[in-house]
Amino acid sequence: MTAILLDGKHVATLTEASMSERVNALRERSGGRTPVLATILVGDDPASATYVKMKGNACRRVGMESMAIELPASIKTNDLLRQIDELNHNPDVHGILLQHPVPAHIDERAAFDMISVDKDVDGVTCLGFGRMSMGESAYGCATPQGIMRLLEHYDIALSGKHAVVVGRSPILGKPMAMMMLQANATVTICHSRTQDLAQHIASADVIVGAVGRPEFIKADWIKDGAVVVDAGYHPGGVGDIELGPLQARAHALTPVPGGVGPMTINTLIQQTVQSGEKAIASGH
Repeated sequence: MTAILLDGKHVATLTEASMSERVNALRERSGGRTPVLATILVGDDPASATYVKMKGNACRRVGMESMAIELPASIKTNDLLRQIDELNHNPDVHGILLQHPVPAHIDERAAFDMISVDKDVDGVTCLGFGRMSMGESAYGCATPQGIMRLLEHYDIALSGKHAVVVGRSPILGKPMAMMMLQANATVTICHSRTQDLAQHIASADVIVGAVGRPEFIKADWIKDGAVVVDAGYHPGGVGDIELGPLQARAHALTPVPGGVGPMTINTLIQQTVQSGEKAIASGH
């Protein structure tokens, strides 16, 4: 058995083609308006700057606009909140992304929650998470929503399956578990302090590695025929799961890199397009 490769780069490219058509159609209907994603970068962290640049490039590939806002690392929380609120009230902005992490002196949760739920295309607000968990309309957190889209593209059924999510972060592990529960999976949430972790993982039909430690999850913990999703990325091109031996044993797996990563940015752009379509269609 050779594992099916869950190729996020391929799926993202396919989706960009359809999004370009949607953006073009919206431009024609609205007299030239397109969805706009505002990105906020606080400080000069090189990795964060690279991620923001990648998101701007993704906007341009589908014909969207991006608005890059760069703020000094010394900015106070209240000043950042005012900047976000201005974007909330700007009718030409349809999505707002605050690049994580922000400098330690800033109240990051307050900043995330200042983003209007209608423009929370990265799915980071408490209100958005709560609405998603209750099955109400909201933009899903970009990485787990990207994983759900990837599984759907490859017809990976979740209903009735046992999914084990290893990780409990508010922007990955927790929303991932809620989304899989909504898809009728039976979900176990584990983390780095879980006792008998290998035993929990051994029973998983679907395993999601989101613990943030390189190859923390060992291949021999995972049963034959499982679906393996690795949401980690570390120096040396490894993820959170020891993937090598699973190529011949898993039913399907995400490569690292090229699996989950491209789907995260792609989902952010897709949700900005959706937000733009809603706002422009309603005349806002």
